[in-house]
Amino acid sequence: MESMIRDIKLAPSGHDKINWVKNFMPVLEAVNKEFSVSKPFAGKKMVVTMHLEAKTAYLALVFKNAGAEVTVTGSNPLSTQDDVAAALVEDGLKVFSWYDCTPAEYDTFINKALDTKPDIIVDDGGDLVSMLHTKRQELISGIIGGSEETTTGVHRLHALAHQGKLRFPMIAANDAYCKYLFDNRYGTGQSTWDGIMRTTNLVIAGKNVVIAGYGWCGKGGAMRAKGLGANVIITEVEPIKAIEAVFDGFRVMPMDEAAKIGDIFLTLTGDKDIIRKQHFAVMKNGAVMANSGHFDVEINKVELNEVSVSSRPVRKNIEEFVQPDGRKLYLLAEGRLVNLAAGDGHPAEIMDLSFGVQFFSALHLVRHHAEMKNEVYLMPDEINTKIARIKLESLGISIDALTPEQQAYLQQS
Repeated sequence: MESMIRDIKLAPSGHDKINWVKNFMPVLEAVNKEFSVSKPFAGKKMVVTMHLEAKTAYLALVFKNAGAEVTVTGSNPLSTQDDVAAALVEDGLKVFSWYDCTPAEYDTFINKALDTKPDIIVDDGGDLVSMLHTKRQELISGIIGGSEETTTGVHRLHALAHQGKLRFPMIAANDAYCKYLFDNRYGTGQSTWDGIMRTTNLVIAGKNVVIAGYGWCGKGGAMRAKGLGANVIITEVEPIKAIEAVFDGFRVMPMDEAAKIGDIFLTLTGDKDIIRKQHFAVMKNGAVMANSGHFDVEINKVELNEVSVSSRPVRKNIEEFVQPDGRKLYLLAEGRLVNLAAGDGHPAEIMDLSFGVQFFSALHLVRHHAEMKNEVYLMPDEINTKIARIKLESLGISIDALTPEQQAYLQQS
């Protein structure tokens, strides 16, 4: 089966990108060094459906070096980097993805990847799992399990499991300490504002920035906005998170109020219709809207089109929507993940931790799938600790160790 990519001639640029991030991913480097010898995935087929850029490519290559037959697809129509896809094909992987694919092409790519009859899957957002549970159920008996990268996908997994419909074990890689404490907070925080600033070329200092959702991604977005000098406003539906935002020094109010005063709006909730018709009606002229939740449903694009008298692209990844009273509202990256659709995604050092989680999640499945049920699992704590130790060693940082007496004291009943 031949790959489906934009242009194999783009591969040299893709190799450069992959080689660059390798320099800053010591966890994956250590994993690659150890498991390219023992090859624990020998004889296993794997489908990796993630944002197809350099860091993901390196993870896919590490899986290949560890013995797996790897097929890669993109998890978002606007996040695939065509030169990276070409580089992976040159390196012997099957790839089905290109930038700005249509919804029909997106489904075709996932189906083509599944035609390889994988044993293990790595998903990002849940589309791969959804396809297996709906249109490709004939493949389920051959799958030993998989892992899920993002909050949205984990929510979908728990919904399936709660209904008793999950057909194979899945590890919630997103919920591992070494993932969400760093990736969701520091990774999303930095890469989101990288994407917004690169796209708009606007100053952040002094502006009212409205952050919808104060989970780990929202915390990261708020932290970075504050550091850039913004006046940060949080909107929330959960009382505990709202109190936390207040104690962190942010203003908290409903979106109906925030919509009137915000200059930049950023959604990070994982839910739909966070910004909708009633909010567009009261926004300032020049308000900018962006999303860093997984799917392009947090800002209601259908209603935005309905209430606008015209729309047009005014700059790459910026669409202008003119309101009946002449106000102009701006939507970045079609409401898709602004950090990937309009940027390069999370920093390499952050994804190094996340992809260490992904590798060891897949390894755990290979070693223990026979005793696992069709449930959503957390990664064992000892693996989180191992990843953190590798990262600390790469940074030249050492920490204390408990004495035997201290260990005994902590274990007293």
